[in-house]
Amino acid sequence: MIELSVKPGTRLDQLLKFADLVSTGGKAKVRIQSGEVKVNGQVEKRRGYKLKEGDVVAVEDISLKVSIISKEPRVRSQEPE
Repeated sequence: MIELSVKPGTRLDQLLKFADLVSTGGKAKVRIQSGEVKVNGQVEKRRGYKLKEGDVVAVEDISLKVSIISKEPRVRSQEPE
């Protein structure tokens, strides 16, 4: 199993492209909608499915475990009042 770290809000079709399982978004759409992609053991036909921490995506004999990168904390400068 391959572990991939992705940004929060990453969609299933984006993951397939990121992992080089498809070369274009159109090919990702076809693979997903034809039932070739499973998330956590269930066929997922929504290319816009937003991945969550620990999701396991399977395509043919390749399994990907999703790890979400936490957002960097934003530092705001506070001006003295």
